[in-house]
Amino acid sequence: MSNNSLYLNILKWICALLILAGAYLMVRITWPYFSFETDIGFLLTKQSVLYLDIWMISFYTHISTSLVVLLIGCIQFSRFIRTHYVKYHRLFGKIYVLLVLFCAAPGGLVMALYANGGFWARLSFVLISTGWWLFTFMGYRTIKHGHTEAHREWMIRSYALTLSALTLRFYVYISPIFIHLPARDMYVLVAWLSWIPNLLIAEWIIRRKHTIKRGSVN
Repeated sequence: MSNNSLYLNILKWICALLILAGAYLMVRITWPYFSFETDIGFLLTKQSVLYLDIWMISFYTHISTSLVVLLIGCIQFSRFIRTHYVKYHRLFGKIYVLLVLFCAAPGGLVMALYANGGFWARLSFVLISTGWWLFTFMGYRTIKHGHTEAHREWMIRSYALTLSALTLRFYVYISPIFIHLPARDMYVLVAWLSWIPNLLIAEWIIRRKHTIKRGSVN
């Protein structure tokens, strides 16, 4: 194994461990909400919409299924599982697609329409939810037509937006240390930071794979 391959594998393991740690923290954050009390955490900022059944259903649907797709998505990028456990890769892939298309993304879209932070924050969350749905649908559509490489690329983009749940909270904690803005402006900034860098990294990964493939052909 070359040094580059070794470093890349180490980096992949570090990323996987960070995602798992983030998922654990997400479980700790979201678990109290399943007491169904409405005067805790994030819900304290949403008192004006708690009477809306569609918002409450969307909220619980989104937070519960997003955790599942976060964990499933991490597993799906394992080459070992894709190679040796194809049946499970396909099963988990179907679960991921179904949960994103019919639960997590639609729930996120409804929540986005009532997001804190005003128009620009809402626009950001609407774009995340819409892009998440579209990228996941394209991933499903391409694999149904047998386009494996395109499928992988669309799913990289989809999972980049799945990870926005983690990066959002990362920036919420980190940004105030370096940037001093009014709370509303900070929330808008974090709303956009939560997914744009993720997509840029996803595109870099995709382009890098193309570059490596062209190099191996030449």
